[in-house]
Amino acid sequence: MALFGLFGKTKSEPEVSEVEKQDLDRGLERSRSGVFGKIAHAIAGKTSVDDSVLDELEEILVSSDVGVDTTLKIISCLQERGKRDKYIGTSELHGLLRSEIVALMKDPEPIDPAVKPYVIMVVGVNGVGKTTTIGKLAHAFKKEGKSVVLGAADTFRAAAVDQLRIWSERVGVPLVEQGMNADPAAVAYDTVESAKARGADIVIIDTAGRLHNKVNLMNELTKVRNVMRKVIPDAPHEVLLVLDASTGQNAIEQAKQFTKATDVTALALTKLDGTAKGGVAIGISEQFSIPIKYLGVGEGIDHLQVFDKNAFVEALFKN
Repeated sequence: MALFGLFGKTKSEPEVSEVEKQDLDRGLERSRSGVFGKIAHAIAGKTSVDDSVLDELEEILVSSDVGVDTTLKIISCLQERGKRDKYIGTSELHGLLRSEIVALMKDPEPIDPAVKPYVIMVVGVNGVGKTTTIGKLAHAFKKEGKSVVLGAADTFRAAAVDQLRIWSERVGVPLVEQGMNADPAAVAYDTVESAKARGADIVIIDTAGRLHNKVNLMNELTKVRNVMRKVIPDAPHEVLLVLDASTGQNAIEQAKQFTKATDVTALALTKLDGTAKGGVAIGISEQFSIPIKYLGVGEGIDHLQVFDKNAFVEALFKN
């Protein structure tokens, strides 16, 4: 999808390209084989979906990191369907699961091209692929002809500034930095001021990824947001929380902490290609009512996709 489509697509342009579908299929291979193998075992030798099948399905979804609350909603919907139709064949189960899961998830909102610069504040703990996601995002925006400015406001960790500098050089976009231990709010202010002066389309600001003290985190992110608003009154236009899909339920716990600390408006899920815990995407999207916006489906610079719930569920349940 053109971001990459997030600026709007023509009607003739497909939602998800064939290359993206293939990347998504590969990225979800381990998650798909785990879920499918268990479901196939649960319905082996049965023709209808009865209570015992639903009990097993509940266990399968919970163990696949869909999350307890979300799983119970899915099971409840299937039970209601069974009462209404009097009979659900096991051959129908995959199709019904797909439709129920799609109904629970949200597609991301497109970026308003009239907002310039469009400011994205990126949050998340260290090690989830935050800096890599920023670099890949910058690359994708640049491929669409958008001008991008990066801001290194994660000044708590020396490597964070260095890593972002490497990405800015690799992608060929400017980076605003003040080094380690600088005031993150001052870096954010300089970044949006620089972007506005340059007439940039997109600003992506990295922030510190530590959760040891929620109050400090909340105060720091609030301060960063407030100083940006001195330059651009409605900034940030997006607060993107980056989560590592391979951590399963830990990702949900991180989402709880960050949604309490700041107004998260979108999610990026990384490292889907290396895990069987892709089901966590379903639980997180439903539980927090926050759309997943980007998926990391590989290590390549182009292996960052705009989330499409239909394509995701289709890839997860592909035979």
